[in-house]
Amino acid sequence: MSGLRVAVAGATGAVGREMLSILAERNFPAAEVVPLASERSEGKSISYAGGEIRVKRLGHDSFEGVDLALFSAGAARSLEFAPSAVKAGAVVVDNSSAYRMDPEVPLVVPEVNAGVLASHKGIIANPNCSTIQMVVVLKPIHERVGIRRVVVSTYQAVSGAGQSAVDELRGHVEAAGSAPVSAAGSASASGGPSGAGEAAQLIAFNCLPQIDVFLDEGDTKEERKMVNETRKILGVPDLPVSATCVRVPVYNAHSESVNVETERPLSPGEARELLAAAAGIEVIDDPARLAYPTALFASGHDPVYVGRIRRDSSVTNALNIWIVSDNLRKGAALNAVQIAETLIEMNLLRAA
Repeated sequence: MSGLRVAVAGATGAVGREMLSILAERNFPAAEVVPLASERSEGKSISYAGGEIRVKRLGHDSFEGVDLALFSAGAARSLEFAPSAVKAGAVVVDNSSAYRMDPEVPLVVPEVNAGVLASHKGIIANPNCSTIQMVVVLKPIHERVGIRRVVVSTYQAVSGAGQSAVDELRGHVEAAGSAPVSAAGSASASGGPSGAGEAAQLIAFNCLPQIDVFLDEGDTKEERKMVNETRKILGVPDLPVSATCVRVPVYNAHSESVNVETERPLSPGEARELLAAAAGIEVIDDPARLAYPTALFASGHDPVYVGRIRRDSSVTNALNIWIVSDNLRKGAALNAVQIAETLIEMNLLRAA
């Protein structure tokens, strides 16, 4: 298939720019790429495939002749404009939370559940970044031995909260060189407490056990997303999943400590072999050589990296696993582009 007209809604944001970069890197069959953003960015130039393209205003009339619309403009804009894109004939891959739990909308990680794409009605949801990297690892384990329970603690980079959070962390780190950081969570040179967009706490040299807002039962919205999305993607609606999501002073790439209790035994060695053979995963696990994946290593790369695979002796049939991945790439933009590529392979995306 060639000659596709592709729109990227939210093209000037961190994920939108990454989408443009990945479309070019992977030689996606686009005859034209149309970057869309708010009125503030209309007319500005943005980099694409070694050149510059002009940003257009996102509106209900932006999708005439568009075959594929990649959305990363926030849930409110997705709810407002995605139906217009579908009405105009485009297939939408939405990176926001707007449609993820809609029973009529497939929630897709291509390595895990590409088959559900056949049921799409014009909109496909891209899962949460922290969910994506975890389910890529859980899927082959579940297929081999069955999963009884999952407990995950995340260590999420500030890039997950947007470019402003990255700039904020950089500013706080620089300010700390000339100003003391107090136990109350503020730096005297920073202009007040902060928290990468979530809480009134300093993120530099700190860990914040809050991502998104708190819900009635004490979980955060991010934690609830991981629970519900994991169940939907794996097709196990009652799977016990417990999540604690933490923002850490890392610029990019999320890390996760995952405890997986399985129905049948799976040794660490068998798990390494199983995961090394799975699509999208690279195993780096040699404690004798101090070899394990880190956020700095994963940033800028496509795979989901796995290490520290070891038996949990406190319970029958359980493993501890360390998972790291670039949240802007596999956790967002790359997964969206892979969904689009899979739509083409399955002949579910019409040509221009």
